[in-house]
Amino acid sequence: MVLDALIPGRFRRYVALGDSFTEGVGDPDPTRPNGVRGWADRFAEALALGDAGVGYANLAIRGRKLHAILGEQLAPALDLAPDLVTIYAGGNDILRPRVDIDAMITAYDDAIAQLRGTGATVLVWSAFGARSSKAWKPMRGRFAYYNEGVREIADARGAVLVDYWRMREYDDWGYWDTDRLHMSSAGHALMATKVLDRLGLRHELARPGPLQRPVLDPKAQRAANRQWAREHLGPWVQRRVTGRSSGDGLSPKYPSYVSPLTWAPLATAGE
Repeated sequence: MVLDALIPGRFRRYVALGDSFTEGVGDPDPTRPNGVRGWADRFAEALALGDAGVGYANLAIRGRKLHAILGEQLAPALDLAPDLVTIYAGGNDILRPRVDIDAMITAYDDAIAQLRGTGATVLVWSAFGARSSKAWKPMRGRFAYYNEGVREIADARGAVLVDYWRMREYDDWGYWDTDRLHMSSAGHALMATKVLDRLGLRHELARPGPLQRPVLDPKAQRAANRQWAREHLGPWVQRRVTGRSSGDGLSPKYPSYVSPLTWAPLATAGE
């Protein structure tokens, strides 16, 4: 594994920013805030196993577009003085009928510059390649253009790129939830190992295999597609039309530092 020289080997104050990807949608856990676990919780738990003093905050809220993520989450993240930040933003923008990716990248660049200016290690993601999805295939050009902007930001600001675009494992639908938009529990568990590996951190998390999905004949597949459209696509479109979001009324899971070992609040992480 080739690691960036800029990646240190120890982190004690971890803050996660973003949307449903980072909040953990698709990895249900009714015992946790907002009813989800997710790769960031799993990553934080593994991080804390090596250091009980690690603090973890997760400010991500599902449905948020890039400007909302930066407007709502950037200042609180800076106030927390993290030494590690993960942020994935822009996916909800790209899926809209109209999007100004250049404006998104300009705002994103400014935010990453602010985070890097604190001395924190910052991880950013390229967008997923969606090679096996007929529904998202028309969006791949947008994803690729967005990715070039993110790669430029990572190069210019010294951020660490997690290259989702090149993760071919996610071409298997067993790593995706039934809504075909969010990762499944297996997908989140795999992403946690990807982030740990990218940082070169030792861990004991197993690389999970994909969930086993039944192989459907054409008739059954058409029926499944109709069900998906009724249960997931239709409500998603309706929210877009009415200006509502799946995150309306939700608060961040962990707005201040908690211990990933006990989930109890930490007054000041890392001291």
